[in-house]
Amino acid sequence: MPITTSAKKALRSSKTKRGFNIAKKELINKTIKQVKKLVSEKKLKEARELMPQVQKILDKSVKTGLLKANTASRKKSRISAMIKRG
Repeated sequence: MPITTSAKKALRSSKTKRGFNIAKKELINKTIKQVKKLVSEKKLKEARELMPQVQKILDKSVKTGLLKANTASRKKSRISAMIKRG
């Protein structure tokens, strides 16, 4: 347990940030799963419509430091390739 007041504050803030990060990662995974499900059901039009939303979420997570740029780029590339393959 932290002893100094600054360490206590740092612990509180890291718990808060952790909660936000976990929620954001769950949102990323949920939307990617939605796209994969739509592609497997051959609903390519709906998957294409969902693609900008996925890209927006990934770009924002890079901006906030949740994901690295190459990781987000790789995910976007693989999802778009999956949609193109059908």
